[in-house]
Amino acid sequence: MITSKVTYTGDLRTECEHRSSGNTFITDAPIDNHGFGQAFSPTDTVATALASCMLTVMGIKANGLGIDLKDSDVEVTKYMASDPRRIIKIETTLHMPARISDKDRKILEHTAKTCPVLYSLHPDIEKVIVFHWVL
Repeated sequence: MITSKVTYTGDLRTECEHRSSGNTFITDAPIDNHGFGQAFSPTDTVATALASCMLTVMGIKANGLGIDLKDSDVEVTKYMASDPRRIIKIETTLHMPARISDKDRKILEHTAKTCPVLYSLHPDIEKVIVFHWVL
């Protein structure tokens, strides 16, 4: 089964459709690479996918532990290099509920650091993952 369909709509923009749900989003080339920067760039979606994946697998684990992670968030910063143009570093700062025990924090941190997107990123990309248990 096809996962998604991506259509080039012109002006360095694409429309991405999730085939099974019909949900869509657009990408736009960044300002520093001939675009308008009016939406996520393709490399933004890669960096953002890491954060989304970490929260998703942590949510799955948290459900099994009886923990509510609602309103947790991740701030993502992506760094680019040129020649060839590529992602060289992704920094993530996770803001998590402080009411979670040290034991469960360790379990959840380990879970985040074993998410499929993290394992799928090229080993040359530096990944910085910081947890703040403060919410």
